[in-house]
Amino acid sequence: MNCYRAFGRKIQSSLPAWGTSTPLAPTARPFSYHQRLYDQKPHPQDGANKELKSDGDGAMSRRLAEMTEEAITQGGSSTRKNIQQETGFSEELKQRLQERIAETTFKNENAAAISYVNLPQSAGKGTRDIAGAPPWTGNESIHDATLRMLTDASKPMRVPFRPPQPGGPVPTAPKPKRSLSSGERLAAAREQTTEYTLKQDSSISEDERESFRRELQDRFGPAVHSFPVTIQGLSSLANERIEDAMARSQFNNIPRGKGKNTKRDPTADSPYIDTTEFVMNRILQKQEATPEWIQKQHSMQSEVKQFRDQLRENWSNHAVLMIRSQGGTLEEHIRRARSYAVAESKYNKLLQDRVQPAGFDDDDANTASSSGTSEILEDLPCLRDPQYMSTEREYHELKIKRLNESIRSYNLQAPQVSQRPYLNLQRELDSCYADVAISLSDEIRQRATRGSTKPGSSGSHQTGLGGFSSLSAPTHEARIYDEDSSKGYGFKQMWRDLWNRIIDSREILFLRV
Repeated sequence: MNCYRAFGRKIQSSLPAWGTSTPLAPTARPFSYHQRLYDQKPHPQDGANKELKSDGDGAMSRRLAEMTEEAITQGGSSTRKNIQQETGFSEELKQRLQERIAETTFKNENAAAISYVNLPQSAGKGTRDIAGAPPWTGNESIHDATLRMLTDASKPMRVPFRPPQPGGPVPTAPKPKRSLSSGERLAAAREQTTEYTLKQDSSISEDERESFRRELQDRFGPAVHSFPVTIQGLSSLANERIEDAMARSQFNNIPRGKGKNTKRDPTADSPYIDTTEFVMNRILQKQEATPEWIQKQHSMQSEVKQFRDQLRENWSNHAVLMIRSQGGTLEEHIRRARSYAVAESKYNKLLQDRVQPAGFDDDDANTASSSGTSEILEDLPCLRDPQYMSTEREYHELKIKRLNESIRSYNLQAPQVSQRPYLNLQRELDSCYADVAISLSDEIRQRATRGSTKPGSSGSHQTGLGGFSSLSAPTHEARIYDEDSSKGYGFKQMWRDLWNRIIDSREILFLRV
């Protein structure tokens, strides 16, 4: 292609310029009145047209020259051979083309250095390293691989590194010692006293003293803390124990197979239990450790149960005394208790089967069978005693306050699903009234029949206050035993205990000091 372009340039240079006055050969044509072209006289505007044509011819020549230079500089060895040969180029053009070829060759051979020099001043170190690096050959060099590994080894900092600044003055005063509590000082003094007593005791043999020394060495020796704390140490310890167990043939009789010697917890796959919570609970179970809130829950539940049982027992005794104080026979007392139970059921709107006492008919809630006859129960209000409640209210409020404090302390430690609501005095009293009203008639019957004396019982005693005994308290059976005289407690025993207590208190004060 380059040869063709040069050949075209040569042909163009050999052709005459456009618009010259070279006469053309006449040709035969028909008769015409118009003047021939070569017979025409020159017009004044012919000079301007000639200049325009010469300018156009110069622009085309320059364009062809540029195309030729580009083809030569970008061409190969064949293009250079064409320049050296006689292709019709002038010496000036040949010199210019050779300089252009040399310049292009130099740029191609030193492209990296030229691009590095031409970088702007704002380019960073990474850009300059990339510009000065050799071209990619398809394989990573050792230098690049090492640099990449060193860069990936450490995580880059989020903010520019700031060296530590010197702080305030270094404290030179000695640190104050931690003050021990009285309990810690007492425990340390007790332990030292025990050790000193065992050492100074003459009744202890040498073997016992030697065993005591070994115990102290095992307790405070360096072997106590010789447990590995690294992954390699734990792995070595585990392998050592496994090898010892294999040497003792402890793996010979282990059943093998799917499902053998494995215990699967049914709650492990439960979607309602968090995995972390399940694992922590399992660790606590294996270590036989009880969380603090579980222990608090047992104590709190026992306190609440004790309060409710005591409240029901006291109200049951008082309700029986109130019914029996109204007079009448045993059947009248029982019928009156059933009337109170019906009134209590209407007040609390409880279920019918819960509030009906034993022997009570479902079809007729206001009648009761007694000695084969049905009688209508009295329409009585709920059994209440304002005087009794005003007397006991202060104790009940104090007890409820302490129980709520215990529940509050438990709720602060327990998870949300195990927390307990606070107690309310009126709600507890209503529940007590409802529960006692159900068994009030049976309680009256049991107390009336329990006072009979068994035949042949020695030392039995029955209250003989007549009619007043039925109003004040139920009859009961009691046995009186005489205390052994050797176990008697008098002034001598009291003075001995008092003196021992004074001595113990002085020893405690001495140890604290």
